[in-house]
Amino acid sequence: MKRSQKLEIINYLKEQINSYNHFYLADTADLNALDTSSLRRLCFGKQIKLIVVKNTLLRRAFDESDKDVKELYDVLKGNTSILLSNEGNAPAKLIKTCAKKFGKPVLKAAFVEESIYKGADQLDTLVSIKSKNEMIADIIGSLQLPIQTVLGQLQSAGNTIHGVLQTLSEKKDEK
Repeated sequence: MKRSQKLEIINYLKEQINSYNHFYLADTADLNALDTSSLRRLCFGKQIKLIVVKNTLLRRAFDESDKDVKELYDVLKGNTSILLSNEGNAPAKLIKTCAKKFGKPVLKAAFVEESIYKGADQLDTLVSIKSKNEMIADIIGSLQLPIQTVLGQLQSAGNTIHGVLQTLSEKKDEK
């Protein structure tokens, strides 16, 4: 590969790393063509970009990127694929699902929410991380509950007052 081609790939990887909030490094070696194709389709459906890269080019792209990920250099061995996503836990869920089905990919490391996670044992932790949209939904739900309770109590109090006034009105009419 010519030097100009390598620089082009490094620049492309750098742009991708800078434009996505989260990325995962995984080992996808030993997947047959059918399983690899299925993995790529699943990634596309979940808006995850999957790129198989050479470790040396990825390391150079990391050096030039805006993210401080020097801790990940020691996992850049063997076959490496990078899964880029704007949702923190989507690649983890995908890796977990595919690993059960195909036996691969295996998580090497991840950069999620400005934190670095290393090793396949971190997969369950990464799956449980809530995305921005899930956090917003939880906050809105927790804010709505007290409001709904107060509105329910006000409505029942209004019905009670209405009932008392109606009873008093009926007693006044009887006299």
